[in-house]
Amino acid sequence: MRRVTTPTGVRTLAAALAAAALTLAAACAPPPSVAVVDAERASVETGDGLVVDGERIADADLLAAATEEGSLSLYSGYVENSEKEVIKAFEHDTGIEVELVRLVPNRLAERVLSEQGAGRLGADVVRTSDYDIAGRMRDAGVFEAHEVPDYDRLDESVRYHGGEFYRVFNPLYTFAYNTVLVDEEDAPTSWWDLTEPEWRGDLGITQIGAGGSSLTLNRFQEDRLGEEYLPALADQEPRIFDSSSAALESLARGEISVATGVVSSINIAASKNAPVDFVIPEEGMAAYDYFVGKTSSAEHPAAAELFIDWNLSKRGGDVFRQIGEFPARDDLTPPEVMGQTLPTLASGGVVRIDPQVLLDHAATDQRRWLGLFGYL
Repeated sequence: MRRVTTPTGVRTLAAALAAAALTLAAACAPPPSVAVVDAERASVETGDGLVVDGERIADADLLAAATEEGSLSLYSGYVENSEKEVIKAFEHDTGIEVELVRLVPNRLAERVLSEQGAGRLGADVVRTSDYDIAGRMRDAGVFEAHEVPDYDRLDESVRYHGGEFYRVFNPLYTFAYNTVLVDEEDAPTSWWDLTEPEWRGDLGITQIGAGGSSLTLNRFQEDRLGEEYLPALADQEPRIFDSSSAALESLARGEISVATGVVSSINIAASKNAPVDFVIPEEGMAAYDYFVGKTSSAEHPAAAELFIDWNLSKRGGDVFRQIGEFPARDDLTPPEVMGQTLPTLASGGVVRIDPQVLLDHAATDQRRWLGLFGYL
């Protein structure tokens, strides 16, 4: 089916018919979901600490203490489906239960800072995107330093403030298309393609206030694509969503044909039979940071330390690779996702922007974006 420009009413009808066809097909013979993470493929030994695929992640004392605690509480701003894949693998390797509280990063920051201020923070571990959020949590005394086993080989872009928190991985921001509505050969291949007339009114984007991911994508677009790009994108009258997950859900339902999105989220949606695929754009993809740290009030300190050690291990990095994230460790290869091998950092196809640069531009970037898109 070749993608053609159509009036809004016709396009809406086409989307509805496509969705109905998908529903009918699913009702007749639902295809099985594909596991994103093979949690059981790792070789796990616990006779003398935690050893996974030959890598010692924790010594016997830490593993015993964490096992006695039995569980930990994780407050996370990470995408829920992705975080659940991580938890599944960690619980498989350690037998330690993870209780998840998941909120979008800005709401997570509000809750963590409120609970910290009241002296009743319920998290043992906090995971968040956005260096500004992590920094505000640190200033409030949320984190307690912990040195992971490979601490000395990690550079300052991975370990922060003596181990108070760590950059663990980078999701990659790109764009995706609905495979029922758009054939692969007709899909956009560059960021500038999204400004072509055929996508006008049929494109979804996420508002800049959604968190560090949106700020990073905006700065990438300003730096890599030039100051003319965002005005051209605004002229497309895109649908604006409060989160990338909401945009992806709308894309999967066929309400829009193309949307900006995160590779890992697209990967998980496709594994659950959503008709979506992602593009590796000619100009590259934006990589935004995710941080994790042990809290100073942790009621399960050993389990919290084990969770962080596991996250920063090769095993943890491999789990993030399977999900579709770019691990912070420099000794792991880029992931292969949905049959596509992601670019290396050295290739220029993955662009990570320094956190301080994001902070320096945040206020002016938000004002410009809100003015261009008329979003209040």
